[in-house]
Amino acid sequence: MRRTFTPHSTLDSEVDFNASYLENAILVPRSRRISAFKLASLFRKAYTKINIRICLGGGIIVFKTIQHTLASVALIKQIAVGLVIGILIAVCFPAAIPVVKIFGDLFVKALKGVAPVLVFFLVMNAMAQRKENGNGSMKPIIGLYVMATFFASLVGVCMSFLFPTTLHLQVAADTKLAPPSGIIQVLHNLILSVVDNPVNALLSANYIGILAWAIIIGIAMKNIASGTTKGWLDDIAKTITKVVTWVIHFAPLGIMGLVADSVGTAGVEALIGYVQLLAVLIGSYFLVALVMNPIIVFSRIHMNPYPLILTTIRESGVYAFFTRSSAANIPVNLALCKRLGLNPDIFTISIPLGATINMSGASITISVLALAAAHTLGIDVDLPTALLLCIVSTVGACGASGVAGGSLLLIPVACASFGISNDISMQVVGVGFIISVLEDACETALNSSTDVLFTATAEYAERRKAGTLQAEDMVPHDH
Repeated sequence: MRRTFTPHSTLDSEVDFNASYLENAILVPRSRRISAFKLASLFRKAYTKINIRICLGGGIIVFKTIQHTLASVALIKQIAVGLVIGILIAVCFPAAIPVVKIFGDLFVKALKGVAPVLVFFLVMNAMAQRKENGNGSMKPIIGLYVMATFFASLVGVCMSFLFPTTLHLQVAADTKLAPPSGIIQVLHNLILSVVDNPVNALLSANYIGILAWAIIIGIAMKNIASGTTKGWLDDIAKTITKVVTWVIHFAPLGIMGLVADSVGTAGVEALIGYVQLLAVLIGSYFLVALVMNPIIVFSRIHMNPYPLILTTIRESGVYAFFTRSSAANIPVNLALCKRLGLNPDIFTISIPLGATINMSGASITISVLALAAAHTLGIDVDLPTALLLCIVSTVGACGASGVAGGSLLLIPVACASFGISNDISMQVVGVGFIISVLEDACETALNSSTDVLFTATAEYAERRKAGTLQAEDMVPHDH
């Protein structure tokens, strides 16, 4: 007797369909019946597909959760965590060092691959997009920016000579160092590097050639290229910058591997070297902020510069220290310029421009780390070569803005002046990322605070010549 069902719901419908299917399966010939084994196989496959979908869906959810969590945590904090984990692995789990070392090698390799392309397009775009200022009012400010950047690198060089730092670098036994014997050989190598084939310069990471060709091609494009071409070049530069940003996001893992390997190989001495290097850098930053910059300001306004110096440090540098971005600090600087009573037609241009080219801290970072590498490898640097290094650091620093770790990625440019290979110089870049927890914050604070400082200095110098400068102008007004 056939049992019938009256479907009152979806469930009842499914039950009725299944009962009918089983009854019909019994009534069909044996040859057409589905065997129990095949039926079980079908159920197994369906179950497996469901589990795969569930696992994939759960994996995607977990990945997005991790991604969101990491995005909400500042990169510098992630690097600090990676630094601590790397030290703990080296001290407590030395057997795991070969495993985590892979992350450090991959990070350095990725930086090595993208850095030449970054320098080439960034500098070329900066030269091509450069605009002439018709009224000439920006020239004194730009002059102060460039002069301060050069003298900052000079301070970094002097501090490096006074406090030489040794880094723990991996140098292969068969590595042939070709340090220059003097300024003549440096200039000779420099000229040969400049005239290198631009394609070969990119392939061989010849940073001097890359920098030179980028400047030359950028100047040519500024005068010849159409607006469309310049727009395309700007898009390319922004794209490469984005790629570098992606690479930098893996810095915590890379730092973990580099620190674990360094501490595991050289012991606690590696950490001591990092502390000394950091002390030299921070000492240079403070020396520039509290000694060199006041001298520059006093030479222009002939008044006590420290009220203005302390104001810019307190109301601009402190914010930049925590934001670690000169671009993000632009609104703060614009507001401070307004409170100082500066000309808005000038500071609305000079402040964004300063966030791009006023890189005193970056020039210090480049020169100090390059000289630390030279000292580690036993390369003697004479005074003329050191002055040439200051020029290279100044030019390189002007293109370091807008890129996370931009000053660090330009270290190979300076190292090339000493005949240091790209493999070794990129290890120095890795060391820079290790200490970037404090170094980057201090560097940004110096860079951003001096944007306001030199904008105000240029205008106050004009007021002094006109006899209208007052001591009260050196402090901000709230009205």
